[in-house]
Amino acid sequence: MPLKESTSSPTGGFASLAPELHVNDLAQSLRFWRDLCGFRVVFERSEEKFVFLEREGAQLMLCQRHGRYETGTMEHPLGQGAMFQIYFDDIAGLAAALGAARWKLYEGVRERWYRAGDRENGLRQLMVQDPDGYLVMFAQRLGFRRA
Repeated sequence: MPLKESTSSPTGGFASLAPELHVNDLAQSLRFWRDLCGFRVVFERSEEKFVFLEREGAQLMLCQRHGRYETGTMEHPLGQGAMFQIYFDDIAGLAAALGAARWKLYEGVRERWYRAGDRENGLRQLMVQDPDGYLVMFAQRLGFRRA
């Protein structure tokens, strides 16, 4: 799909942290992030092969690699040593879309409880790598319980 110029702003403004992922093929990355994961393109600079994406308050940027800002060797999987956690109200639709696309999951849907002080934070989560190998945990909050 060709990119269209847009001048819109993100819902609720810009987040305090919005990672920019350098990707090998912007069109391929958009098929994952936009078409499968449901992010919307807020704005783009097509001449730079750059997009700003958002879904449910989660924001990220994709930029096709051009050599600038690469602080080390860029080998697959990109983003080694980092995992991005993105929270949605419900991950069932995302899990279905990834399954229908036969996208390989790094870790399938599961429920986990993580201790935080005197209580536990519940998550339904799945983990996947994007086309460039960035590791992403998509999660749905289940609430809290006593530890």
